[in-house]
Amino acid sequence: MMLMAGELPAQVAVRAAKLYTMTGDLKPLENGVVLCGADGKIERVGLASEVAIPAGWTVHEAAVAIPGLVDARATAGISGILNWDQRDQEQFENSGPLQPELRAIDAYNGRDPLVQWLREFGVTTIHTGHASGELISGQTMVVKTDVASVVKAGDALRAFAGVAVTLGEGALKKEGKSPGTRAKSVALLRAELIRAKAYMEKLARSEADKQPERDLRMESLVAVLRGEVPLLVTADRHQDLGAALRLREEFGFRLILDSAADAWRMLPEIREAGVPVILHATMGRPAGSRENLSFGTAAKLFEAGIPFALQSGYESYVPKTRVVLFEAGMAAAHGLPREQALAACTVRAAEILGLGDRVGSLAAGRDADVAMYDGDPLETTTHCIRVLVGGRVVSDVKR
Repeated sequence: MMLMAGELPAQVAVRAAKLYTMTGDLKPLENGVVLCGADGKIERVGLASEVAIPAGWTVHEAAVAIPGLVDARATAGISGILNWDQRDQEQFENSGPLQPELRAIDAYNGRDPLVQWLREFGVTTIHTGHASGELISGQTMVVKTDVASVVKAGDALRAFAGVAVTLGEGALKKEGKSPGTRAKSVALLRAELIRAKAYMEKLARSEADKQPERDLRMESLVAVLRGEVPLLVTADRHQDLGAALRLREEFGFRLILDSAADAWRMLPEIREAGVPVILHATMGRPAGSRENLSFGTAAKLFEAGIPFALQSGYESYVPKTRVVLFEAGMAAAHGLPREQALAACTVRAAEILGLGDRVGSLAAGRDADVAMYDGDPLETTTHCIRVLVGGRVVSDVKR
């Protein structure tokens, strides 16, 4: 259900027997209420005994309510549910290893049933874009799952959220094609960043009316070097994680480690670098570069004090995605405290994406994105019964 032109959200209240605001100590409120104003923002949150619901407001009730889920790394909307090459599979461009200029907004399809599928489970925000598979695959974006078409950059929360890089087997080529080794991959990436640094310095020296000819590839990497967007590096093996950390030290960009199957082997190094991790899907297959993955890595990252979030990731088989809430349940089943598991796909994910002031928690002034369930969200027998985005009901299918 999409918002029609000129239509405003209604004034609605959510009343839940257990309300996870994902603020403070993350503990839930017993018998909590969220008031969602007509502007799509939260007006007030608190105990039902303290927050009166104004007369005439629509009331939605649930056993459990949480902030709309934030999927910290996905390809949904770029990859589609039908699995038809060149019809709904836009996550890969294999014509070259270096393509930071490829924009996710130019391929995103918010009407794809895969986006609807995620929305019906309570996912209201996705960080989506080009999948790993080339040294520099392209750009990512952050968008609400109720947005059907990204016509203007402002239709997304972040039209340009990061540049996706792959280090390791996922980006290596065969039959003499480049890059064929890890050393070649890092050398190519370093050379491209050095060129981008030179381009940035040339821009700074040039007068406004004598700017150099535009270079879309360089402009994308200049945004990384200026700290405007992070470099999202998909790497799993310890040597590839180490290479990403060295590149960050050399060039000073914002780094987010993606997937990071071997992160449990490098906890001190990652913690010292102060770099966040968007952890591989807990049910990712332990093969190839992920052969050392562990279901307990999320718990170990938490114990080490390393900021992390969970993701649905990319799957080559139908239906092309996991649901990040399931990943949270698996992480909780393997040692991650339950509140922290929910945080990893709500408030912590929002913070890593730089959107903690808008999504991922229920507090006055935040976007009125709420997911409602008929039981514990981390249990597989529980159903998502209603989803609000900006105070509007975008799903009332029992999932």
